[in-house]
Amino acid sequence: MAKKVVASFKGSSTGKDYTKVIRMVRSKKTGAYVFKEAMVPNDQVKDFLAGKLD
Repeated sequence: MAKKVVASFKGSSTGKDYTKVIRMVRSKKTGAYVFKEAMVPNDQVKDFLAGKLD
């Protein structure tokens, strides 16, 4: 079952300005893959997927 994102981003912008991004990253400690989830602004999605934002 999919998780629902809680609408906790209040302010001048609406929820449409943010995107939930999930990226698969290899753990340095164990070598296994882990998933990083984040709510990022739409204009920073490519930076997050490239690994520039953490």
